[in-house]
Amino acid sequence: MTTKIALLQPIAGEMADIIQSLLPEGFTASAVKGRSVEDLKAEVADATYALWWDVPVPAEVLAAGPKLKLVHKWGVGIDNIDLDYCRAHGIKVARTTGSNAAPVADFTIGLMLALARRIVPAHNSTAAGGWAKNEVWKQSIMVSGKTVGIIGLGAIGKGVAKRLQGFDCRVLYYSRTQLPAEQEKALGVEYRTLDALLPEVDILSLNCPLTPETAKMIDARAFAKMKRGALLINVARGGVVVEADLVAALKDGTLRGAAVDVFDQEPPPADHPLLHMDNVIVTPHCASTAYENSRRSIQHWLGNMMRVEKGEAIPEQDRVVD
Repeated sequence: MTTKIALLQPIAGEMADIIQSLLPEGFTASAVKGRSVEDLKAEVADATYALWWDVPVPAEVLAAGPKLKLVHKWGVGIDNIDLDYCRAHGIKVARTTGSNAAPVADFTIGLMLALARRIVPAHNSTAAGGWAKNEVWKQSIMVSGKTVGIIGLGAIGKGVAKRLQGFDCRVLYYSRTQLPAEQEKALGVEYRTLDALLPEVDILSLNCPLTPETAKMIDARAFAKMKRGALLINVARGGVVVEADLVAALKDGTLRGAAVDVFDQEPPPADHPLLHMDNVIVTPHCASTAYENSRRSIQHWLGNMMRVEKGEAIPEQDRVVD
């Protein structure tokens, strides 16, 4: 008798091999081949545990898994699963708190540098046979010495703040909870309300979860408060930003540029305006997907599944629904 873990998203063969190599004895893992609700329902039908990350997990998928004990997020965002259904039906929910913080913080800084210094257009022009050195010069700004605003100062936001210390940046932050003064000093950050933060920053980095409080937080009103020519980095969730307002702000020069790793709809439609703008960098929700971090994060969620299997408690920082 084996215990099945359902992976609710198609995965690459190399990743499947890593997961298989780490599975405890008596456990199997299989991944869906497609992203539809029907694909997910079929996969959870005989599963005791399930793993999800980007693909939404609605109530009808959860209802199709009568044996489910735990549904685990590979990451930290829990906006795309029906938590009320899990609570009502005794399904535990957990997440891999902190396991992706370092790669996401690295990626955030990489996007800041690439956007500010116009690295992607410079590459594209040179690879196409051009030599747009003068154009890149005229459009580039430095990250060093800038005022950076971070929205969300959890593990990822703190990682971004630590990395920015090497760029002599002034770092402001807005978060649901203000840190104690000694922690602010150690990180080199200053707290602001959202309305006070927006007008001060040259670069705005979104590193918060999607919640009722943060949904559509960055809209036309927010852009109007910002410095003209500021940069936006969104590695949080697409729903934190009103995409139509972002497009308008990029077109009229309110924003100099934006780097977007997350979208309202993923993958975005081929005609999405953000995919076709010269002052935008777009990536496929991959801030957390550093290959060398994979084994560590797999061991994290497998560890929590093993705790449930043994009747042990999931660590408090990972526990969402118990």
